[in-house]
Amino acid sequence: MTTPTAPATALPLRPELAGEVPYGAPQLDVPVLLNVNENPYAPSDEVVATIAADVAAAARGLNRYPDRDFLGLRGDLAAFLHRESGVSLAVEQIWAANGSNEVMLHLLQAFGGPGRTALSFAPTYSMYPEYARDTHTRWVAGRRNEDFTLDPAHAVELIEREQPSVILLTSPNNPTGTALPLEVVEAVLDAAARVRVPGAPDGAGAVVVVDEAYAEFRRAGTPSALELLADRPNLAVSRTMSKAFAAAGLRLGYLAASTALVDALRVVRLPYHLSAVTQAAARAALKHTESLLAQVDALRAERDALVDWLRGQTGPSGKPLLVADTDANFVLFGTFADRHAVWRGLLDRGVLIREVGPAGWLRVSVGTPGETARFKDALTDVITDVTNEQEA
Repeated sequence: MTTPTAPATALPLRPELAGEVPYGAPQLDVPVLLNVNENPYAPSDEVVATIAADVAAAARGLNRYPDRDFLGLRGDLAAFLHRESGVSLAVEQIWAANGSNEVMLHLLQAFGGPGRTALSFAPTYSMYPEYARDTHTRWVAGRRNEDFTLDPAHAVELIEREQPSVILLTSPNNPTGTALPLEVVEAVLDAAARVRVPGAPDGAGAVVVVDEAYAEFRRAGTPSALELLADRPNLAVSRTMSKAFAAAGLRLGYLAASTALVDALRVVRLPYHLSAVTQAAARAALKHTESLLAQVDALRAERDALVDWLRGQTGPSGKPLLVADTDANFVLFGTFADRHAVWRGLLDRGVLIREVGPAGWLRVSVGTPGETARFKDALTDVITDVTNEQEA
């Protein structure tokens, strides 16, 4: 009996990866890019000069491996969090990696794995199930309310039933912009403490991760989960420099947690995972915190004005547009019977937004005043065209 010959291009791909495609939002060359929640303001000449000088200094030592524990950068990040949220943290309580994506992967590598479960609440960030998949962790998604808030009773019931080792909360949530009250986070933490994780010591409980990638954009009075860290050893709060620091191209994400939790991540990280250039550039950008956060204030005001404008518009259905409350630098709005037609119409007019989230909804990032004006004009035209087509 002969063995069938595989095609020349066949590879021993893991079965669960068959048919999968790489993650990524469309990257199209159009005048107005409002689809991936980037900060629309390029770094100032002063920021660029500082980064250039500090990277040049680091380049003189590129024949050596970088500082694998990067205590200087971790100290700078701790100082920023103290300024931004008023929470004092030791250097050893900070971790960083190549984007918050790698931070999340470290968390699943350390606390997920075969026989374990990661849990979140949809709609939420679409990469979470991929982190679970890539670490052989079972994935479970609960539901959010119609207004995209999280019902603590539902969250607790799901945690008690599924017994996850990792619980992912997003605040502000992507793609909805919804922030979580601390009472909800605390209810989840209490339920997580009662979880019996397979293979873990008795009483270990589940790890709760609050993803605060957009936290700097939150409205006044909206708290950060950083305030809970002192009494919650199983809590991790992740942040990024991609958004508020206008450094999406830098790829620097980080988290704050107990020293024990951070030490667990140090076990699974690759050696020297943060280059000397990345460390130097990140520390250089942090020297300009004041001016960069001033841009955040401007974007927050632009966002609130955009929300008000969208709520004053009428959709093709003849009903006012729905707009989710947002504490992020983007706005989810709808609903449309054919959201793809609206997305396509905007693209045809040179404006790229994101077709993501629940059916009928679209997400637009907050841009400069000029970009927002282009988006408003394009959306007005598209809604008129779609309405006319429906009436024809």
